[in-house]
Amino acid sequence: RGGIETHLVGTGEEEGAHVVRCPHAAADGQRHGDTFDGPLDGVQQGLALLQCGGDVEEDQFVGPLVTIGPGSRIGPHVVVTGRTTIGRNTRIFQFASIGEEPQDKKYADEDTELIIGDNNTIRELCTFSRGSMQGGGVTRIGNNNWIMACVHIAHDCVLGDNIIMANNASLAGHVTVGNHAILSGYSLIHQFCTVGEHSFTSFASHVNQSIPPYVTVSGEKAKAKGVNTEGLKRRGYTPDAIRNFCDRIGVAKRDSTVDLALLEFSIWEDLNDRAPRFMG
Repeated sequence: RGGIETHLVGTGEEEGAHVVRCPHAAADGQRHGDTFDGPLDGVQQGLALLQCGGDVEEDQFVGPLVTIGPGSRIGPHVVVTGRTTIGRNTRIFQFASIGEEPQDKKYADEDTELIIGDNNTIRELCTFSRGSMQGGGVTRIGNNNWIMACVHIAHDCVLGDNIIMANNASLAGHVTVGNHAILSGYSLIHQFCTVGEHSFTSFASHVNQSIPPYVTVSGEKAKAKGVNTEGLKRRGYTPDAIRNFCDRIGVAKRDSTVDLALLEFSIWEDLNDRAPRFMG
């Protein structure tokens, strides 16, 4: 509906899949990119499902198990395949490969999944793999993430919200990335590592151990360089609250977890002394 045409893919393409094409103008006058008022007809026959207005440009490959939410835009020459769900208002730029089989020799064609949330930007040449049975079967990407060109997210990774991954950053399998983390260009994260909330990796950091929350790491063999104070300031944390927080957590000598409530308490304690109060 709304000017989208679906065509069976010919010999040499994945069996049963469909190409989705969006002309620049529909016969009824609806413009290319307008919001559609419902899913495509024929979903029950196995067509890719575009819920309420996913916008797919020409010359992509969209598999039969793909769900694309309203307001999302899939650019030219993008492959979206496997059991892949893309949420609302997510934009995927050209030449990305989304939802392909995991690069895992143990993978035996099991029914695994990739779930991408809302309001994400995924730039050119990114590659995101579905999960594997050994990792729970799901690769999961949250909301409001900014993922630049040539980023690789391997099978069974779990990403939170508001994450930035710069060009050519790569995650091996089973990596967890917390909210508001920033991975600079060419950062490489070893399998099974955790990148903590609000942490920061500098350019070309090679990370083979988990990064605690709020910490900046750097180096070919990445080492902690301090607290990500600049990132915390950008998100509205006061300097006194950050200093108070740093004094409380001290220096970690092994993998550890810092409760987010400790940072929140430091902020509350600082604001409790200086913030004006008004009677409602």
